[in-house]
This record gives sequence, structure tokens and C-alpha cells, in this order.
Amino acid sequence: MNIGNGVHLTYCSNIHAGETWAEVQANLTKYIPLVRSHVAPTERFGIGLRLSAQAANELHETPQLESFRHFLSKNNLYVFTLNGFPYGTFHGKRVKEDVYLPDWRSQDRLIYTNKLADLLANLLRNEHIEGSISTVPGAYKSVIKLQSDIETMTSNLIKHVAHLVLLKRKSGKHITLALEPEPCCFLETIDETVAYFTQHLFGEKAIAALQTMCGLNKAEAFWAIKSHIGLCLDLCHAAVEFEDIESCLLKLQQAEVSIYKMQISAGMSINDFSKETLDALQAFNDEVYLHQVVEIKQGVLKRYIDIPEALESLSENRQPDEWRVHFHVPIFHDELGKFRSTKDFLKKALEVQRKQTISTHLEVETYTWDVLPAYLKQVSIDTAIAHELFWVKEALTT
Repeated sequence: MNIGNGVHLTYCSNIHAGETWAEVQANLTKYIPLVRSHVAPTERFGIGLRLSAQAANELHETPQLESFRHFLSKNNLYVFTLNGFPYGTFHGKRVKEDVYLPDWRSQDRLIYTNKLADLLANLLRNEHIEGSISTVPGAYKSVIKLQSDIETMTSNLIKHVAHLVLLKRKSGKHITLALEPEPCCFLETIDETVAYFTQHLFGEKAIAALQTMCGLNKAEAFWAIKSHIGLCLDLCHAAVEFEDIESCLLKLQQAEVSIYKMQISAGMSINDFSKETLDALQAFNDEVYLHQVVEIKQGVLKRYIDIPEALESLSENRQPDEWRVHFHVPIFHDELGKFRSTKDFLKKALEVQRKQTISTHLEVETYTWDVLPAYLKQVSIDTAIAHELFWVKEALTT
């Protein structure tokens, strides 16, 4: 929904399990009207649509696409952003580090993301807004071992920018790709992200490649890269990395890296390492998702791939100052039993957003609903989503 000043707010449909287009469509039909009736009964409601590669291929067929466009029109809905992060299955079975595959070293990732851009341009046919697609932060960090890995990722990303440039010429629709930094990934911190953009995506080799692919001069190619590829700033991820929001924004601004999408999410904070607290943490140690842990002790950060590795690191003689855990929890919670959420970081970011627009695309993303402990989901899923959206709207207006 448009909440003023050209800013659009929605939630990500990856909270609903579904890999085929039929499953996605069933979820949208069931839940979107319910959420809309809670938060925007008389307004147009925007959808943050997650499509797997399978669903994207199926929706690409003309009958399905036209049927979906009719559904949007009939229900006063529009799609302005896609979640192109998880390529395959995202619910109900082990995802963990496989969520990043295929990564940006792969042609499959490029083909998938190009298809998402084509679909979004079609869905934006009657809209006077830009579209955005969030994607993996390059790759899982441990698999990037050679300079050639980085060069291959960059080459594929520039090929996607070329696709977006040509798509805009053809359709008139401006689509942006938003890389999403995440703990333990190639792009993890804002410093790493700025370095990659300035040294690679904004580098001479990338600019020259785009010139050749799209028939642009050097200045046009540089502008095309900057205006088509930027960041998805996930506020849970940034909080877990102990980032400072104002410092992040300043560094990105100085490097001319745009934030094309901001995901409004909260993680977990732990500063009590008693047995009771650590036992309670086991309820969040699910077998589906990766829950990276970042520890701070005397100002030094240490990272763990998942909750079990973090727990194994503890001893009576070694107690951290704080852990932050990559587990997306409903953003309206302050207390999580034995833990706290990173809601304070989220509040600071929204305070900045209220005063100066960080991004025009805001998306609540609490995809972990199915694996949340029962005490954190004592209302229906549509009520919880509506509560989150109301909370964001209030934070942005008061």
C-alpha cells in the first residue's frame, strides 16, 4: 500500500508455504484479502511476491499470467516487489545453506532472475512505479575461494543489469535488483558490500562489459549499473551484525549504493547465558533454516554458522557479552521469553525512514512463522501479519 511520499509497504508472501504457482495462487487468494481487510480495506494493497523458479516458470505462461493480472485488478491489488532469494523449496524440509543455491556464479540464478524481471515488468504494466527484486548476497561465504568466483558473480550480475536495461527500453518499466547482505555470506557487512560495489560492480571492467552489451557510452553504462543494482537492507541481518544504522546509511550514500528495498524484520538478542536461557534457545533450533549467530565480547565480533555451533563454543570460563541470532521474529514483540528482539535497531531505522526516505519499497519479512515456538504465534497468521503492518505504519507516522 502507498503510505505517502511514494513509499510502498507490504509483507513478503514467503511466510506462506508454496513452491508451485498453484500453491502460491491459493495462498494469495486465501490470505491477501484477509490481510487487506485488516489494514487497508478501502485502499489498493501492494503484494511482496515470492516466486520459486518453478512458480516463475509456470506463471510465465500466458493463461496463468493473465488470470493473475485479473485477480489483482478485481481485488484492488498490485505487485511492486518480488523476493527472488530462495530459488527452490523454502518450507517444510531442510533449507539451511542450500537457500543460496544456485548462487550468482551460476547461469541458473541469472536465468531465474531475468525471468522474474520479465514477470514484474508485465505485472507493472499499468503502474507508474518502479519494481524491485531482492536476491542472494552473491553466495554463501565459504564457497567463494578464488578471485575467479568473484569475477563470475560480477559478470552474471552485469549480464542481469543488461537485461534490465533492455527490458526498460522494451517495456518502459524500471526494475532494480537488490542484493541482500546476510551473516556468513559473501556480502555480510556494509563495509564488505561497499567494497564489492566500488571495486567490482562499479569497476572499469563491469562498465566496459555493459557498454558492449547495451551499446552505451561509459557515463551511460555507469549510470545504468548504479540505477539498476543496489541493496535490499534487511534490518534483522544488519542488527545481528551489530551495525549502526546511521553509519550504514552514510557509507552507502558516500559510495552511491542505493537501497532499493528495505526488509522490516527483527532478530533475537541474548545477554543472559544461564542454563535456563540456553535450554530455551533450543526451541529456536529448527531443522529447516540457518540461524547464524554473531557474538560480541569486548567489542570483538565472532560468527557461528548456526545455533548448535554457537552453543558448543560456550564454557564456564568463556561468556560472551551478547549474542544476536538470525531468527526472524514477529516485529511487534519486545520480549521473547528469556530473550529480547532487536526491535530497538528496527525502531531507529524506521525513525530515520520517517525523516528521510531510506527506501521507497518496505517489506515486512517474518518467513519463520511455521517454525516459531507456539508461544510467539497465539493468533492467526493473517492477524499477526496485520499487526506487523499496523506497527510499521504507526512507527512511520508518530
